[in-house]
Amino acid sequence: MGELRLDPLTGRWVVIDPKRINRPFSFAPRIPVVQSDQTRPCPFCPGNEDATPPALETYGTSGKWLVRVVANRYPAFEGDGPFVVDHRGPVFTQATAGGIHEVLVLSPDHRSGWDSVDNVQSSVIMAAIHDRMEHHALTPGIRYSQALVNAGREAGASIEHPHAQLMAIPFVPRELADEQAGFARFAGRCVLCTTVDVEVLAGHRLVYADDRVIVVCPFWSGTPFEMLVIPRTHSPHLHRSTPQDASAVAAAIGMALHQLREHIGDVSYNIVFHSAPYRAPDPFHWHVHILPKLTTVAGFELGTGVLINVVAPEDATHIIRLSAAA
Repeated sequence: MGELRLDPLTGRWVVIDPKRINRPFSFAPRIPVVQSDQTRPCPFCPGNEDATPPALETYGTSGKWLVRVVANRYPAFEGDGPFVVDHRGPVFTQATAGGIHEVLVLSPDHRSGWDSVDNVQSSVIMAAIHDRMEHHALTPGIRYSQALVNAGREAGASIEHPHAQLMAIPFVPRELADEQAGFARFAGRCVLCTTVDVEVLAGHRLVYADDRVIVVCPFWSGTPFEMLVIPRTHSPHLHRSTPQDASAVAAAIGMALHQLREHIGDVSYNIVFHSAPYRAPDPFHWHVHILPKLTTVAGFELGTGVLINVVAPEDATHIIRLSAAA
């Protein structure tokens, strides 16, 4: 029999049902992202910088960039107009979609994603995310920035070259509002500080831990091999974290993704960074979700919002645990 587990961050139930893994399917490797026009060079490779908008930031030495930040050529959010809501009828409400949409090229190497770069490169990537969020925090009208990585076609990538996206928007999205409510209703200490304490003590969902960060397959995992990266230092905002904590989180992401690739294969995944809205106070604790794309969200999940996970997080941890976990 499966069981229900409650996600304290969102207040949603998930189903843990490992027996469904016996159904006739296996986790498929990621499908390569194929560029629509094969005659055009990759816009994110060195030497092709003219194929993108001018760089907003570059990181690197000796005239060679390690990470490059550019405006998205096809932005979902654009413009500095005020956030104006227009009620056009009893069920028709719309607003301007102003904001900022940027692309962070994660490496000059066309094949090197976050799962294969070294800790130095990981730290540079995180520094770029930190700096751009710091810039967005000072931009009038911006309330929240969503940093994310879509790796593989199943995860939503449209260009093969590893890259992240950063969207600065004039409203707080539902997922973050739900997490804010989860922190607010948790009795006692911060829900993620408490998670760090109890998961380190329990040990059997702990993928990795050091003195600055832990990685767990959370008790409430909604998808197979889902991981949660939590800095030990309590801070609501990623852009106010110390360089040491940011680098530790970056390295932990890389190590977790490497273990996923070593033990499960070259699968698609999403990385989602959750930081408090810019002018929101505690309670919140910034963190990172790693979400492998191993199963299909079907009708029940879409119709109810209840995810069914066919790999218990305890089993997932046993498979991908890092030897440094302690």
